[in-house]
Amino acid sequence: MTSSHPAQSAALPCSILLLAGGRGSRMGGQDKGLVTWRGRPLIAHVQEVVRPLSDDLIISCNRNAERYRPYADQLVADAQEDFPGPLAGVLAGLAVARHPWLLVLACDAPQIDAALIQALLQARGNPQSPLMVQQAGQWQPMFSLMPTALLGELRQAWDQGERSLLRALIAHGLRPLPCAADDPRLSNFNSPELLSETDPKPLA
Repeated sequence: MTSSHPAQSAALPCSILLLAGGRGSRMGGQDKGLVTWRGRPLIAHVQEVVRPLSDDLIISCNRNAERYRPYADQLVADAQEDFPGPLAGVLAGLAVARHPWLLVLACDAPQIDAALIQALLQARGNPQSPLMVQQAGQWQPMFSLMPTALLGELRQAWDQGERSLLRALIAHGLRPLPCAADDPRLSNFNSPELLSETDPKPLA
């Protein structure tokens, strides 16, 4: 898809990783990114927002690659089997990212908007310092921005047994981007109940 905001894309160079590689336990084992919300897969809603902001859109998926491929420039999968968690997907994304920064978002947050992404990008300062949305004092790892130069250190942390993306980033001077407790852009629709509250249509 051709960017409708080429100047904006050039001004905000980053790779973008959409995490869609989870087990989907709270969705009854469904692939969350492909669950329908308002007539389209969740991944389609997120991709529509971020597509104009990067020429390097990566999706982390551990199944249904053929269905995710039209939404991304690159696909990655976890190096380990059995859905080891978001940090595994982030490591895979960092390894292929084409830009110095990687923005990490969840596939099940379809109300994300470009303004929040720009706020994260504009908050960049120290090139070695990752950022993460903090909602009413609570860190939100699925809304993160990190320098790709951290790949080696994050991979070392993984090899030493770390499995938490939050803890791994805190060790590298993680900075917050504060957001309100009721900010609807941060809503994760990770269960059928949450989806049904905002979408009267049944799951496909």
